[in-house]
Amino acid sequence: MRLARSARTAAALAVLSASFAASTLSAQGLPRDMTAWVARTLKTFQVPGMGVAVVKDGKVVLAQGYGVRTLGEPTPADANTLFQIASNSKAFTTASLAMLVDQGRLHWDDKVTEYLPWFQLSDPYVTRELTVRDLVTHRSGLGLGAGDLLWLGSTYTRDQVLHRIRYARVASSFRSKFAYDNVLYAAAGEVIRAITDSSWSQYVTAHILRPLDMTGATTDITAVPAGADLASPHGVVHGTLQVVPRDTVSSIAPAGAIVASVNDMAKWMIVQLDSGRVGEHRLWSAARTRDMWSGNTILPIGNAPPELPAYHMDFAEYGLGWFLYDYRGHKMVTHTGGLAGMTSRVMLFPAQKLGIVVLTNGESPAFDAVALHIADGYLGFTPTDWIGGFAALQQKAHERAAQVEANASTSRDSASGPSLPLQKYAGRYRDKMYGDATIALVNGTLVLSFSHSPDFTGPLEHWQYDTFKTHWRTATIPNAYVTFALNPDGSIATMTMQAVSPLADFSYDYQDLEFHPVTDAAGK
Repeated sequence: MRLARSARTAAALAVLSASFAASTLSAQGLPRDMTAWVARTLKTFQVPGMGVAVVKDGKVVLAQGYGVRTLGEPTPADANTLFQIASNSKAFTTASLAMLVDQGRLHWDDKVTEYLPWFQLSDPYVTRELTVRDLVTHRSGLGLGAGDLLWLGSTYTRDQVLHRIRYARVASSFRSKFAYDNVLYAAAGEVIRAITDSSWSQYVTAHILRPLDMTGATTDITAVPAGADLASPHGVVHGTLQVVPRDTVSSIAPAGAIVASVNDMAKWMIVQLDSGRVGEHRLWSAARTRDMWSGNTILPIGNAPPELPAYHMDFAEYGLGWFLYDYRGHKMVTHTGGLAGMTSRVMLFPAQKLGIVVLTNGESPAFDAVALHIADGYLGFTPTDWIGGFAALQQKAHERAAQVEANASTSRDSASGPSLPLQKYAGRYRDKMYGDATIALVNGTLVLSFSHSPDFTGPLEHWQYDTFKTHWRTATIPNAYVTFALNPDGSIATMTMQAVSPLADFSYDYQDLEFHPVTDAAGK
């Protein structure tokens, strides 16, 4: 989600493996340098604040805020400060499904159409065979982040998003490849509604948040009361750290809409590590924990970058709402979350009854630099300079992206011009999945606007030939190349898009769009 903008992390961490760093046992427990380590992390990665909680053997060891809720304001972040946890919400969705499995009202391998007879994907075979398990294991055959442009800053409702995903193109064969997807989790939430007559939000609130006394948590940012202890989202825009517009994800809430503090998340980790038990009661059975923490989709394991040699993995899989890795011989159950200006990590070590959560109001690997340092302390490993490693890796990625853009600028034919007068590019265009976009000629400049996404509006700068470059008026949205293809008679056949920077989050899946001119008089 982008709800795994963390997954600049999900995809990136799948390749963070190489050789073991030398390790020796030391006094195990919370690192003694926690305060200094967090301070260095916040400064290095330009993150204004974070919340950290650690649970061990069913008890809260640490729940603390660091830094500030909002840049330039004195109010500190504390253990009750609320953050958007983004894709860490997915585990709440699978836990809700697990409860229904325990009740005999659902089986993981039930066909989705048994509960949502209207639901379709572009391949009829996949539509017929798609199971509830497939909805939550990222193996549908859709491409990475397919359909994310339907909800990012969009006015589409959940029903409309789920209707339109049927037009998303298949990228691989069914169940053959991992490709992170958010929209199908929204469909999983609708399965809960179909079975219980309660919305996903109502069900999660009644069956998880209240029983766990997660008093600050809500299932949507819009439900946070005015004046609440709420962190602001931050990002680096044109080289300057600043508050950025907040993402709202109501239309796909089961994929990433929960808002919580580290005090709340500590309670969530304790029940997870105790296989669903709360005191003398259970939210779900130990068998369902095994379901959620067992691999369903294999993730590729690549070579680790030299900057992070200590992160060795021998296996990487996706369970039900959780990534499953090994970390130095220990099973790690984990997930990341990412929205505009908010990134987070939940990290569980079942054998050690250890849980770590880091919530941040910035966009960087800061959450991992802190979480892994804590994990090393408890697992008895010699400390690794995770801050320096992630910072070096981040710097290399930015330098590589800058070089890609510089090469593109150098190789472009700046003397070329568009094939048609600018007025000929103006008009209404339609992508079957997304819907309509319009191009208007305003004072001699083409302006592109997405009909259901107000933030996706901005002038087009001619790049070369029939390719233009967007300059979105919302600076946090990555720019795109917009290319027109012509018919033999010189009319426009298609308008396609491609992200300019390789650092653009995968949720900006411009490449999935293929717009065609709308030719009927009604513009339909």
